[in-house]
Amino acid sequence: MKATWVVVADQARARFFTAPEATAALEEVDTLFNPEGKLHERDINADRPGRTFDSMGVGRHAMGKHHSPKEQEAIRFATAIGERLGAEYGRGALGHVVLCAPPRFLGFLKEALPEQVMKCVSHILDKELASLSAEEIRAHLPGRPV
Repeated sequence: MKATWVVVADQARARFFTAPEATAALEEVDTLFNPEGKLHERDINADRPGRTFDSMGVGRHAMGKHHSPKEQEAIRFATAIGERLGAEYGRGALGHVVLCAPPRFLGFLKEALPEQVMKCVSHILDKELASLSAEEIRAHLPGRPV
């Protein structure tokens, strides 16, 4: 049976809830933890960027990173969440999906979701709700999928 899945996540934890129907109470079915999500930038990667030569000329400069180490860790965790939801989609368990995450992490999460899972997303909340109880989270959700 396809249920509504509610994913409440931040950089350090993702909680997965299901509800048999849109107005039902949430039941927590799984939690993923990312201990690195709570670390400071300096604790994740203390090294300075490497150095390289210019392709034209003799100058040297630091090699920049597209994402900071903390952002890279958040992207890795978002990918793990996407893989978890992709597995549920493959089992035929996903009906509607509701995503709840802080704005920055929500962007990483939306990019990491498989296309077929993204098509199941019916509602998105850009709020930090990971530390709330299931009842408090349910109070933030719409009465029915959008």
